[in-house]
Amino acid sequence: MAKKSRRTRQQSAPVSGTGTQPVRISRPIRPPAGEAQAKQVDFAKEYHYVVEDLKRIAIYAAGLFALLIVLAIVLS
Repeated sequence: MAKKSRRTRQQSAPVSGTGTQPVRISRPIRPPAGEAQAKQVDFAKEYHYVVEDLKRIAIYAAGLFALLIVLAIVLS
């Protein structure tokens, strides 16, 4: 068992407010009202490859799952 140390903790020096400067927080800059409109995006057209990748992953997963079932039957 490890020996316990009897060292006392040092107290940290109190923080005084004499050496600090006030921080000025500015408001966020807003763009003019005319420029704030978002464009309409057709996500089906932009991310068509994602659906294809998900289908491919699902096919691989189903094939591997079927392989596991076949191996479980054969090896038992």
